[in-house]
Amino acid sequence: MLFSNKTVLITGGSRGIGKAIAIKMAKEGANVAIVGKTAEPHPKLEGTIYTAAQEIGASGPGKVLPLQGDIRYEDQIKNIVETTANTFGGIDILVNNASAINLSTTEQTEAKRFDLMHDINIRGTFFMSQACIPHLKKANNPHILNLSPPLNLEPHWFSRHLAYTISKYGMSMIVAGLADELRQYRIGVNALWPRTTIATAAVKNLLGGDFLMQRSRTPEIVADAAAIVLQKSSFEVTGNFFIDEEILANEGVTDFTRYAVNPDQKLMMDLFI
Repeated sequence: MLFSNKTVLITGGSRGIGKAIAIKMAKEGANVAIVGKTAEPHPKLEGTIYTAAQEIGASGPGKVLPLQGDIRYEDQIKNIVETTANTFGGIDILVNNASAINLSTTEQTEAKRFDLMHDINIRGTFFMSQACIPHLKKANNPHILNLSPPLNLEPHWFSRHLAYTISKYGMSMIVAGLADELRQYRIGVNALWPRTTIATAAVKNLLGGDFLMQRSRTPEIVADAAAIVLQKSSFEVTGNFFIDEEILANEGVTDFTRYAVNPDQKLMMDLFI
């Protein structure tokens, strides 16, 4: 039980990578608060925060707190953080997983899509982190983990989908800045990104349908990598841009086939890799 008596707050925790990390944390004994907007069943999206909480709660001894909320709004962020801290007595780990994606070219990017990505990916991540800092300062081995890519300034990553790239790199810039700013408080701030595409609702509904799903890995690979990062010493491991496969390989994992949706298909590399 690597995370016994720890409290982990995860945004976008009702499905996909966020839910997988929540399940992994709960298996290792953590109390988990998951944040999501889906409280009622959605025709295109799997589950709700409540069905996810049932699944997470069944996976380990830790308690689970489902919180409906939208991290675009400061009052909701404040309520999310205060409710989590009051329920569990503090916050040890924040996982900024919630994200919006749209891979349109500049001419095709609508203002509302641009604003959505920047409000969730950058603004939401910034203010969730800000709200958690007072609690993390009091924690033992506190961490912030952003699901964002290494900062690769190759022009083709910008020209293909400029608005999305700016928003995800904004999350990564938050890692770089907060890691240095919070080093004095021994709060570890790192990024984690998958080497391959991950079988999530975004991949299925927005990016490549079943074709890409079959060439992806399951969210569990990111969850297993996240657990390794989050158990490391927060004052020794900070300011890093980790790749899931590399983290696991460094821990001795050599066979990754169990993470493949379809081991017979060639894996598709993720963006920014």
